[in-house]
Amino acid sequence: MTASVPDTFLQLRSEVTADATELRLSLARVPTPKPGDGEILVRVRATPINPSDLGLLVGPADLDQASVSGSGESAVLTAPIPPALRRAVAARAGAALPAGNEGAGEVVAAGASPEAQAMLGRTVAILGGEMYAEYRCVRAADALLLPEGTDPRDGASCFVNPLTALGMVETMKLEGHSGLVHTAAASNLGQMLNRICLEDGVPLVNIVRSPAQAKILKDQGAKLVCDSSQPDFMESLVAALTETGSTLGFDATGGGKLAGQILTGMEIAANARNPASFSRYGSTTHKQVYIYGGLDTGPTEFNRGFGMSWGLGGWLLTPFLMRVGKEAADSLRARVVAGLKTTFASGYTTEVSLTDLLTPAAVQACNRKATGEKFLVRP
Repeated sequence: MTASVPDTFLQLRSEVTADATELRLSLARVPTPKPGDGEILVRVRATPINPSDLGLLVGPADLDQASVSGSGESAVLTAPIPPALRRAVAARAGAALPAGNEGAGEVVAAGASPEAQAMLGRTVAILGGEMYAEYRCVRAADALLLPEGTDPRDGASCFVNPLTALGMVETMKLEGHSGLVHTAAASNLGQMLNRICLEDGVPLVNIVRSPAQAKILKDQGAKLVCDSSQPDFMESLVAALTETGSTLGFDATGGGKLAGQILTGMEIAANARNPASFSRYGSTTHKQVYIYGGLDTGPTEFNRGFGMSWGLGGWLLTPFLMRVGKEAADSLRARVVAGLKTTFASGYTTEVSLTDLLTPAAVQACNRKATGEKFLVRP
């Protein structure tokens, strides 16, 4: 291990109390590991806060009632967990868990293997968890080597959003669909998906929640944008689905009626394209919506006005990568690196330190998951 590496480092921990009544965020000082033969030690320079991070980081805690005791490295943020939601976190009660899915930084120490040694001094991106920390030790094989001179800020979001967006397109191909529908489409991920689909010639129906969000996408060249806040939303959605023939949707909201509206729109569009095949059991065209997020934590509601050939399920990045295998996953990662500052570029509105995250204002802002806001942690 190099002399510049400290013996200990700070790591953010999220803990649900043993009785599941409170969530606590704090910093722990932990021993710095020495990399094994095929491992590298990375000094974390930048790590984003994605919606997928917030479930572990703050869970169902009521952040409007958060308070802080202590200061600096010794600060502890505490927020109550509403009684109705305590069962959801009972399995992690009493455990202080590290958080943060991905990030980037410099390799400051490496094991003896040639693969690990080749990364010494280089900037890498990591999808390995426990990234809200000053250091992270991982297998060299799990790190993504970035081009010389890459700012860790540019490589911090190499995995979750880029591979999710690419995974949506690849899932479309694998399952025999010819177009996509995406909700919360003005998000960082949604803008990325729009760029991919424009590059690849994939028909894409973008669903947003306000005129301002619609403008963001249209300014970026999006061809079909449907605003769910408008009274003619279903009419515009059906028209877009009829034009594109899209029969696969990815829904980031989860709760509410949107998934059902998409399936209904797909059914109407399928019948409009082939009116002679009308059946009281609905069209034979299979319609599929995958829920991959939980922006709306309420129940998923739908009226079954879309026949019998349909599916509603869940979709996550890790199972998808396992499904396609290492060779295909490596090809997708290579595409991300090639388009790091273009197709897969991520913008950040706010940068925070580890100690900043121990303040109610910071965690409340992160948990809003507002379109156009993206937080970057600088350990």
